[in-house]
Amino acid sequence: MSEKTLKFNSKAIHGGQKPDAAYGAVMPPIYQTSTYAQSTPGGHKGYAYSRSANPTRSALENSLASIENGTYGLAFASGIAAMDAVIKLLNPGDEVVSTNDLYGGTYRLFKRIFEKFGIKFNFVDMQNATTIESAINKNTKLIWVETPTNPMMNIIDIKAVAQLAKKHDVLMAVDNTFATPYLQTPLDLGADIVMHSATKYLGGHSDVVAGALIVKDKELADELYFIQNASGAICGPMDSFLVLRGIKTLHVRMQRHCENGEAIANYLVKHPKVESVYWPGFDSHPNHDIAKSQMSGFGGMISFVTKGGSYEDAIKIVEKLEVFTLAESLGGVESLAGHPASMSHGSIPKEEKEKSGVVDALIRLSVGIEDIEDLIADLEQAIN
Repeated sequence: MSEKTLKFNSKAIHGGQKPDAAYGAVMPPIYQTSTYAQSTPGGHKGYAYSRSANPTRSALENSLASIENGTYGLAFASGIAAMDAVIKLLNPGDEVVSTNDLYGGTYRLFKRIFEKFGIKFNFVDMQNATTIESAINKNTKLIWVETPTNPMMNIIDIKAVAQLAKKHDVLMAVDNTFATPYLQTPLDLGADIVMHSATKYLGGHSDVVAGALIVKDKELADELYFIQNASGAICGPMDSFLVLRGIKTLHVRMQRHCENGEAIANYLVKHPKVESVYWPGFDSHPNHDIAKSQMSGFGGMISFVTKGGSYEDAIKIVEKLEVFTLAESLGGVESLAGHPASMSHGSIPKEEKEKSGVVDALIRLSVGIEDIEDLIADLEQAIN
């Protein structure tokens, strides 16, 4: 059967994979080696030095390309390292249009690292595609999209933004970390680059830090492979093995994340002490119809604010949680709670955070795959 005809669940397990040539191992071995024997200079079996390529990393990269319906995958040491490679496609004087509601580490990389090298970043509200076009000029070379956004769960119309990007001949990259390819495939909607913090749902077990890029265009892939090799922030063989193992259960985990996420969102929205709940599955959520059209489900990420909420109230709630763990990150099998203003988005200036809704009272939940009754009971005792 052709891999192109496989459905997602099958591709998560088999996509881009084949038994190891040496002994027929079903799972790719961990090639924990830095270098490879050569019979003559340049005479090797496809691998010369593990910064350039490693068989375990290649297996992961093939899987990444398969599940995102791409052609080329690249695995990095972290999601930030993957973003770093994308921005290195640009030159001093180039400009980027980015969503203004995004992961704090992305903002920090853009503003505090790359701006001093002459790359300008314009942060705009992307819920309406028309506002994006007004920010594009002759120097714009990249549009950076995150959807659903972190932590406000805003939805950006990938297809509409892709049409804008093509109209103005600029690249479009989508951070697909929250949705995963189980819920949406941006390349199919016209994006040029898909990025993941593979630390999150792809790995899925809070035991690895890794990043990924997936593209269809060979010329673009070759540029990114060059940057990956030249800059060296590659995913090691053990980490590659762990992410690849995680991908093989992505579909079953994401189904439960979505089911539990929906139940938690509906519990919170009815809670007498909760003021606002941010989850794209609600009919009342801005761009809910776009979410329905470009996603097959709404995920397990939720943010909320309690009534009369304050910094102190939010801290009391996250400190009282017992099944939810107060921790950075998201996307693991265990449920996590975070306080974005002081944790994941702490590097963004307060006035910038509040413009996009990241107030001191906001709590973000990464809903895991535990029994839903236990999760709701834990929230109940923490909020009351």
